[in-house]
Amino acid sequence: MPESKVHSFIVKLWFEDETQRKGMGGWHGHITHVPSGVRRYLKELEDIVAFIKPYIGELDRTVTSKIRRWLKSGM
Repeated sequence: MPESKVHSFIVKLWFEDETQRKGMGGWHGHITHVPSGVRRYLKELEDIVAFIKPYIGELDRTVTSKIRRWLKSGM
């Protein structure tokens, strides 16, 4: 596969207890596009799909649905 069609992403998630930060408990994280170094902080798992989509072009709806189901199945 040509390297221009390969993208790598690092997703880092962590859980913060509400006692650590009043009112800010829950899952937090960020995603990084490895080749460019661009990073976005995540508020929801759906943010992962939104971040990846521009890098891989217009996804067909089947692929997008599969990614969303995969993200939801783990939580």
